[in-house]
Amino acid sequence: MTVVINSSGSFNGNDLGSGLIEFLGIQFATASRFKKPVDVISYTHEVNAKAFGPQSPQVPGFMEEILDTKSIPIDENCLFLNIWTKTDFIGDVANNEKPKLKPVLFWIHGGAYTNGTAATSWYNGTSLVTRGDVVLVSINYRLGPFGFLGENNLGILDQISALRWVNRNIVSFGGDPNNVTIFGESAGGSSVVALTASPLVAGLVTRAWAMSPSLRQLRTKNDAAIALEQYLGFANCKSLSDLRELSVQQMIDATANMFVDVENYVSTFTPTFGGDGLPEDIYAASANSGIPLVVGTNHDENRLWSVLHPESATLDIEGALVYYRKTFADKALTAWDLYSKLRIEHSPSQMVAALQTDENFRAPAWKLCEERSEINTPTWMYWFTWPTPIFDGAFGSCHALDIPFVFHNLNAPRVEVFTGDDSSRGPIADRISGELLSYAKDGVVSWPHYEIENRATLKVDVETILISDPEPALRNLWRTIA
Repeated sequence: MTVVINSSGSFNGNDLGSGLIEFLGIQFATASRFKKPVDVISYTHEVNAKAFGPQSPQVPGFMEEILDTKSIPIDENCLFLNIWTKTDFIGDVANNEKPKLKPVLFWIHGGAYTNGTAATSWYNGTSLVTRGDVVLVSINYRLGPFGFLGENNLGILDQISALRWVNRNIVSFGGDPNNVTIFGESAGGSSVVALTASPLVAGLVTRAWAMSPSLRQLRTKNDAAIALEQYLGFANCKSLSDLRELSVQQMIDATANMFVDVENYVSTFTPTFGGDGLPEDIYAASANSGIPLVVGTNHDENRLWSVLHPESATLDIEGALVYYRKTFADKALTAWDLYSKLRIEHSPSQMVAALQTDENFRAPAWKLCEERSEINTPTWMYWFTWPTPIFDGAFGSCHALDIPFVFHNLNAPRVEVFTGDDSSRGPIADRISGELLSYAKDGVVSWPHYEIENRATLKVDVETILISDPEPALRNLWRTIA
């Protein structure tokens, strides 16, 4: 049976065999350009939920190149979600038995808030549903200027609209609306953190799991205003009204030109503190939300980008020190010496990537976890350190490497291009995906809370171990410039 009928409508999905079923491309909201999403409450015709919906208009990034998602249609009408579940959600109608509702995992994809799609093969929910007896939901949301122009946090509001759809409808698919774990990576990870801070998710989110959250992308209203003026200039427009008249391709072209010429690339189109749906202080609001949160970072996040820029290979020590001086000023040589001791035999390019990894990911994660732990809001931290062997180890444990492990999708298309086929992958995927599934089920992981006294951190690698306060010298160094 592939049809679900509830008070909203009728949904016809795909029978995957082995007791699994998927529903793809269910529209959860509509939205006009630069307007808030309007929830879809009911459907007048049966929803043919057999294929992914279009992705948000975007300039494809590196991961889109690797995963070949450029061929997926783009459309401003992109607010679609997908569901993977087991067929046992139907229950035994003859005996008036209702199936036990299952935990819901709600996935928010990354892509710097400018690219990505839930249709990526690495995000397929079949493996997690099979292993953990959960229901998995993935979503699209508006990206780039369509979702985050000026103070308009429309992409965040899209995510919240999808959570409302889940709250209204997921029981019919076997999911428990009172047990929803949101999880995401990179921009999806910082979306997760932002959502824990939003007053609009009350009653919609039970707990959260943020992978490599790009927390420095969360920006001020001043940054948002600057980016808006820059974009208007690249689009040759004077106002939002003018932008509404542009074609989708003209919007994309202006976005591409902006990426080439602006220095503040990471905050061109991102959520804004105090904008729609978000408080002025997201860290404090997340801490005070009471929503439990797991935060993970990777050992070599920024190597993903340094390896992809050939010119970085020619960087010498003096060139690398330019980056250290820009960040650490008069402490630059001290910082260089410290990183040299902890990142032995790193090239100058890798030394810069190590600095930027901590600047963009680890230091903000430490700060967030500290604020939450100070008021005893349940918080855990892990550190993914397994290095991929591809390209003679040049990528290290880079950004996005952990995604197929968390989803336990090691056999998904093109995963081996990124991870290799080393036999150590399987046990690592067993452990980290198992932790996520346990957490989704009842909020339990195998390691202690992150607390100021011991800073317990699960180090995920060939040998996964619990460590206390990894690299405290680096943590203290970053605290001095915070």
